[in-house]
Amino acid sequence: MTQISNTPISDITLGQTAIYSKTCTLEDIQLFAKVSGDVNPVHLDDEFAKTTPFGAVIAHGMYTGALVSAALAIELPGPGTIYMGQELKFKAPVFIGDTITVNLSVSHIREEKAIVTLDCTCTNQDGKVVAAGTATVMAPKKPMTVTAPELPTVTLS
Repeated sequence: MTQISNTPISDITLGQTAIYSKTCTLEDIQLFAKVSGDVNPVHLDDEFAKTTPFGAVIAHGMYTGALVSAALAIELPGPGTIYMGQELKFKAPVFIGDTITVNLSVSHIREEKAIVTLDCTCTNQDGKVVAAGTATVMAPKKPMTVTAPELPTVTLS
């Protein structure tokens, strides 16, 4: 079982960084479509996607946003973090097989309110920026280490 720990507000420093990576799969895109209801064919239909400027199926933009959320929840500040807001600009498409790395960097701290702003840059395996922006979170006040819950098995048909 995987243990994940947080960084409480008292231990967060300006310029502190963290990284989170995940490879995008067709199943990820299909599950995101199912959960969100976004059935734009550019995400789900190979033949349609070939007619677009991208030439292939691409992940939903907010899939990348969800990876930022995961980075905040797992890496920095970590468990107990409350996501308050996000400004994110999509710069390039994410394709099946791309490994997206979310780089977080603390840019502002309001310790009295436990509010932290982090710069977020998402790059693919070639170093190309696919999304960039800032996230605002309420950081946890106490340190903790928890066991990451096991994800359910999901079958698509």
